[in-house]
Amino acid sequence: MGYPLVLVAIAIAGVLQVILAKLKVARFSAIFPAAAIQGMLAAIGLMIIAKQLPLFMGVKFEAHEFWAILGEVPRHVGSMNHEVFALGIGCLAALFLLSAFPGRLLKVMPPPVWVFLVGTVVSTFILKLDKHFLINVPGSLKHGIVFPHFADAFSHAELLLPLIYVVITLLLIDGTESLATIAAVDKIDTYRRRSDPDRTLLAMGVSNVASSVVGGLTIIPGIVKSTANILGGGRTQWANFYNACFLLTFLLLGRELINMVPLSVLAAILVFIGYKLCKPAVLRNVARVGTEQFVVFSVTVLVTVTTDLLMGIVAGVILELVLNLWYVGLWHTLRNGSESARPSLAGRFLSLFRNPVSQREFGDGAYHLYLDGPLVCFNLFHVIRELGQLPHDTRAVYLHLSSRVPLVDHTTGESLRHFLEEFSGQDQSPRLVIEGWDHMRPLSKHETSTRIALASVEELGSPQATD
Repeated sequence: MGYPLVLVAIAIAGVLQVILAKLKVARFSAIFPAAAIQGMLAAIGLMIIAKQLPLFMGVKFEAHEFWAILGEVPRHVGSMNHEVFALGIGCLAALFLLSAFPGRLLKVMPPPVWVFLVGTVVSTFILKLDKHFLINVPGSLKHGIVFPHFADAFSHAELLLPLIYVVITLLLIDGTESLATIAAVDKIDTYRRRSDPDRTLLAMGVSNVASSVVGGLTIIPGIVKSTANILGGGRTQWANFYNACFLLTFLLLGRELINMVPLSVLAAILVFIGYKLCKPAVLRNVARVGTEQFVVFSVTVLVTVTTDLLMGIVAGVILELVLNLWYVGLWHTLRNGSESARPSLAGRFLSLFRNPVSQREFGDGAYHLYLDGPLVCFNLFHVIRELGQLPHDTRAVYLHLSSRVPLVDHTTGESLRHFLEEFSGQDQSPRLVIEGWDHMRPLSKHETSTRIALASVEELGSPQATD
C-alpha cells in the first residue's frame, strides 16, 4: 500500500529538480574532487564484479553487499555448477581477446554482442542449461503499472512529515549521485567533453515525473549503461535514446529470445565493463598524480564498497577539504613565519569557496582575469562560469595567478588543462594563457598534480625547489 505513496514523493522530487535546474544550482557539482570521482568509478566497477559472482557460479547467495558477497564465495566453491562457471569464464576470456584484436567484424558488432550471441548458442544447443540459469522476463508487464495516490498522500496529516523526509532524501541522494555520475562519465568520454549539469538535472526531473505517474522508480544517469555505450562506439546522447528504444522493443517483442540468454553470459559482459572501471591502470594513473590524491581515491573506494555511493563521495569530498585546508594553512605559516599569523580555520575554510577572480579587464580582444586566492575544486565553478561568459570578440584569455594564490589542486589542474585544449586559438576559439604558473611547484611529476606556491616548497626544502 505504501508504493503508490512513494511514487508521489518521486513525482514531487522530480518537480523540485526541474525548479533547481532552472535556478542553475547544478553548477555546484564541480566541487567533487577528481580523485574522489575516480574512486567512485573504481568502487562501482568492483561492486559490479562482486555482484556477478553468484551468476558465474550458478548458485544463490544470501549476501547482497560487497564484503559479504566476497566472504560467502568459499562456501559455494564446492557446490557451484561447473558448466555455468565454464561458460562464464569462457565468455569473459573471449571478451578480453576480442577487445585486444581490432578487426572489421568487431566494427560491425562490438565484442560484447558477439559474446552475447555465441554464449547463447552454446548454452542452447550444447550445454542445454536449465531454465533457472537463464534470464527470466515475466510474460506480462501489467502488474508494473501503478499510479501514484496523490489524494491519499495529502489527505492524512500524519503522512506529510514522512513524505517531506522522503522527498528531501531523494533530492540529496539522486542529485549527488547523478551529478557525480556525469562527472565520472566525462572522465571516460573519448572526446573529453564537458556535460551540462543543469541540463542533466532538468532531464532527471522531467524523467522522474514521467516515470512516477506510470509506476516507475527514480531515474539517474547510469554509469554501467554509459560505459557500455562508450565501449560500443556511442558518441552522442542519441546512444541513450536508441538504448531505451531497443530495450523497450526487445522487452515487448523479444521476451522468448531474451529468456534463452544464460545469466553467466550477461555476468561476463558486466564483469568486463566493471573491470574497465577499476583496472590496475586506473590505480597507477591516480598514484602518478600524487600520494595525497591516491589517499583520497583509496578512501573513496573503501567507503563506497563498505557503505554506499553517497557516503563514499562524501568521504572523498571531506578528505579533499581537509587536505586543502592543511595546504593553505601551511602556506600562510611559511609565508608569514609563524602559525599565529595565519588566518583562522574559519577564514581558510571560507577562502576555499570564495570566487578567486578579483579583477577583470578587457581590451583589444584580450580578456584578463586576475586570481587572488586558492584554486580548488570547491570554488572551481566560479572559474568555469567566468570562462563561460567571455566578452564578445575575445581573441585571447589571460589567467593571472598572483602571489596570493597558495594552492592549485589536482581537480583544478585537470579543468585548466581541459580549457587549454578547448581555448587553443583554433576554429575561431580564443587562446588561453596562464601566467604565474611557473611560481607554483607540483607535488609530483604529473602535469595536473596539486601545486603549491613556490615559497612554501622552498621553505620545506623540497628537492624540486632546487631543480
